[in-house]
Amino acid sequence: MLAAAQRVRVFWQPGCTSCLRTKEFLARNGVEFESINVHGNATAMEELRKLGARSVPIVARGSEFVFAQTIGDVIAFLGLDVRLQERLSPGELVNNLELVLPAAARYVRQIPAEWLDKPFRNRNRPIRVLAHHVFRIVEGFLESAHDGRELTYERIMQEASPAIRSGEDIARYGEGVLARFREWWKLDPDRSCLGLMETYFGRHPMHVVLERTVWHPAQHARQLMLILETLDIEPDGRLTASDLAGLPLPEKAWDED
Repeated sequence: MLAAAQRVRVFWQPGCTSCLRTKEFLARNGVEFESINVHGNATAMEELRKLGARSVPIVARGSEFVFAQTIGDVIAFLGLDVRLQERLSPGELVNNLELVLPAAARYVRQIPAEWLDKPFRNRNRPIRVLAHHVFRIVEGFLESAHDGRELTYERIMQEASPAIRSGEDIARYGEGVLARFREWWKLDPDRSCLGLMETYFGRHPMHVVLERTVWHPAQHARQLMLILETLDIEPDGRLTASDLAGLPLPEKAWDED
């Protein structure tokens, strides 16, 4: 058995896209780890704070840790001999988002109003918050691209204004975000996205951050489809494996551990 200082620990919570992807990646590559669900777990949250982290997923070994929002950072931290999946080009990622955000807007419109304030499965978060978050991920990226400030965890987790309440409100908000994203891409001179961007999980080329800004809402859109299926509602225009090909998505839509 590994000494405590060498044991790999993964701090996570249900419904977290990067958490599920990180655990799947480690398991697939034979890395043994201690799974620590921080959701509703005060002891685990205190352990996370002692490390110096405020968000999940975190991969830790002893007192050292890495934010696991990018698999490349996890590979480097653990010294793994694993080749990263080839990243889609910026243009291809933009095309993916053109499929994902309209689909998410369609799904949000289908969710019955009485379900929006209910949590889903093992995550104590209203479906309304998840639905808004799909689009807020992209809006936060745009804000940092425009003002040059760090893409913080708080920025992408910002809650909806009181005016955004119904499924229709959220869908229209999302359509507005997509319109602004299209304008940014039309005017952005760095089509290769090689410029560096400061984020809460480190300094990365914008290409890396853009990839996360696309696959993250894509995974949440898969979760919205799962919610509809659970309610016996057929999703309006399903996102298919072909639609999402090339994105570094988890295998599952939801973490049931």
